Amino acid sequence: MTYPVEKTDAEWRALLAAKDAEPMAYFVTRQAATERPHTGKYDQVWADGSYHCICCGQQLFESETKFDAGCGWPSFNESLAGAIEEKVDHAHGMIRVETVCSGCGAHLGHVFEDGPAPTGLRYCMNSAALDFKSR
Repeated sequence: MTYPVEKTDAEWRALLAAKDAEPMAYFVTRQAATERPHTGKYDQVWADGSYHCICCGQQLFESETKFDAGCGWPSFNESLAGAIEEKVDHAHGMIRVETVCSGCGAHLGHVFEDGPAPTGLRYCMNSAALDFKSR
């Protein structure tokens, strides 16, 4: 699949280093790794602002949609329209729905159908894939 923003692995590494991204950012976003629960810098951030893809800067979530799911990763019940693509993920002997940035294909996390109303969704994201911009 192609995305509006495409780079080589070396270019992604250099871009993330220039942004002073978390050490796990490359592995999470480009190799679909998962950070350990309760270790991400945005797990307990409740400030007013927006969350963006660390790789391409596309806005993904508004802070108003963030909630404490108790799972150890930043969780949101709604993404911005068109910001995220969903893919079936068969890794680790499970069937889950992977979420990727529609701007660059960066792995963000997974979405589950156990979130709060009104959507019933829980976008379980890796902090290393996100960049927070306060208002």
